[in-house]
Amino acid sequence: MDTLSYKTVSANAATANKEWVVVDAADMVLGRLSSKVAKLLRGKYKPNYTPHVDCGDNVIVLNADKIQLTGDKLNKRLHFFYSGYPGGRTDVTPAEIMAKSPEKLIEKAVKGMLPKNRLGRQLFRNLYVYTGTEHKHEAQQPKTIDINAIK
Repeated sequence: MDTLSYKTVSANAATANKEWVVVDAADMVLGRLSSKVAKLLRGKYKPNYTPHVDCGDNVIVLNADKIQLTGDKLNKRLHFFYSGYPGGRTDVTPAEIMAKSPEKLIEKAVKGMLPKNRLGRQLFRNLYVYTGTEHKHEAQQPKTIDINAIK
C-alpha cells in the first residue's frame, strides 16, 4: 500500500454540501439548543468539516417564544448593551428580551458560540429565527430534524 498517495481532502465553497434544516425550539433549554445550532451552522456534524470554510447548514429555528431557561436565569441574569456614550450602558434581563422580541435571545446565544471573525459573521447569516411555526423558506424544501437526536 502506497501511503504517499493519500491526500487530505478539504472542503471549499464549491464542494460544500449545504442543506436547509428546521429545528423546533419549543420547551428546549436555551444553552443546549444554541450549542447544537451553532454546531449545525459550523458544519461540525459533517464528515467533510473544514474549520476555515462555511460548510455548515442553513438553520431555521421555530417557536423561539417557547424557549426555556433553567433556574431563575429568566429574571436574575443580565445582558448588557452599550450605546457608545458615557453612561449609555443598558442592563436587561432575558424576561425583558423575551417580552420584546424572543428571536434576539436565541440569536445572541448562538452568535456567542460562533467564531469571532469574518467566518463567524458569515455563518451567523445562515441562521433564521421565528417566533411561531410559520417561516418563509418553503421554497428551499428544508428538512425537519430532531435536535435531541444529534450529539
